[in-house]
Amino acid sequence: MATSMSSIQMTAKEEMVEKFLDAAARGDLTQVSILLSQVPSLINQKGSSGWTALMLAARNGHYHMVDKLLEHGCDRFSVNTSSQTACDIAKFWGHRHIANLLAQRDSGCQRVLPGPNLSPQENYFSRTVLDRLSRKRTDKIWLEAKQSNPDTVYLLFSNLSPMVHNAEEEDVAEVESKLCQFRYEAIKDLLQKPATVLIFLGVEKKKNLCSTQTEGTSWEPPAWFAISTEEDAVELLKRSKEKHCFFPKIPNRDLLKLSEEEAGVVAQARSVLAWHSRYSFCPTCGSSTSLEEGGYKRSCLNSECRSLKGVHNTCYPRVDPVVIMLVIHPDGNQCLLGRKKVFPAGMFSCLAGFVEPGETFEEAVRREVEEESSVKVGPVQYVSCQPWPMPSNLMIGCLAVAVLTDIKVDENEIEEAKWFSRQQVIDSLFRRASPAFSVPPRQTIAHQLIRHWININSNL
Repeated sequence: MATSMSSIQMTAKEEMVEKFLDAAARGDLTQVSILLSQVPSLINQKGSSGWTALMLAARNGHYHMVDKLLEHGCDRFSVNTSSQTACDIAKFWGHRHIANLLAQRDSGCQRVLPGPNLSPQENYFSRTVLDRLSRKRTDKIWLEAKQSNPDTVYLLFSNLSPMVHNAEEEDVAEVESKLCQFRYEAIKDLLQKPATVLIFLGVEKKKNLCSTQTEGTSWEPPAWFAISTEEDAVELLKRSKEKHCFFPKIPNRDLLKLSEEEAGVVAQARSVLAWHSRYSFCPTCGSSTSLEEGGYKRSCLNSECRSLKGVHNTCYPRVDPVVIMLVIHPDGNQCLLGRKKVFPAGMFSCLAGFVEPGETFEEAVRREVEEESSVKVGPVQYVSCQPWPMPSNLMIGCLAVAVLTDIKVDENEIEEAKWFSRQQVIDSLFRRASPAFSVPPRQTIAHQLIRHWININSNL
């Protein structure tokens, strides 16, 4: 008898759910309101194929029904068995006014994102081992004294590539590269050449030093400078006492072989040198410019130029902000990745794009994702950033939650975009058998964003 009663109760509940879903599908506001007043738990109940009342109302174009269900707290991010949200359904059936209503940003999306107390994350090119001592850049006497100091370290650059050496031959793929370090006597002739660009990078931080201090004597940390010269690269290589020296030919690949410490130094030096290579003439009037403040300023030589009056960003090294984002599906278990034609076969990465003038990085994330993939994004959460000296970008890493998940790729921007499941991403990260795709190198912030998302709800 008890089993029979339970069966009857379940049938009654199922009938109530069916009645509620049918009323929502027909747009019957009165009936839906009555049923919700009697059984509030009906609001997010699912019927055939995982469809909710909100999905059915969106499918049939009932704007006021959708609005009413949202007022009652219906979950707009719930997905059916086809992984579609109500917003996806409305867009598919051409109900743009309903799709826009459902796509309005709401704090409910935040449930897909981690809490605000994120653990600090250090990215490649980000480690700081030098104190930049910016206050000393205007002290010409101090800088000149440091230049001739026998403990001062110089790095040589040719065509924006630093001279490095390997323990083995140049073409060995996985061997770590090390920066070739020079002292004053080895490069002093280069400092006399007009085309040489000299950048003061800073002084070593004491806690990172490997040099020893003589007991009872005062000690000053060595200064570091970067030199860019037009001298023939082959001749420059002859100055080094190290074996297997070379200038990296493919920065995006070869500069990822440095240690974390040296990569941070190169990020600073290469970005500033790249700026000098593009701004030898004044952007305001076209006249020649001179290098000042330890390489961190260029001043126009035309005394009438308006760039000499006040502060102008053309006088100082520029940094180009780029948003790079891992977009998460509303179900929390998929992420959006794309690929460009220039990527290695099978590799997918996070979407990215430059921040435009007058734009916040949150809005840049939303705009770039929609432009490249047609996926519409709601909440955006900053994770970490990475200097990327190719030549002088700052990568602003974010997580974002999609509110419209249909993909339509802009082939002028990217070649392909796909939703990948959490398990597919794990298989790729840990190189398990037959992964669906490959991820970017660990030194990239794209790799770290993907790993960060996987680690949010796991112990990997």
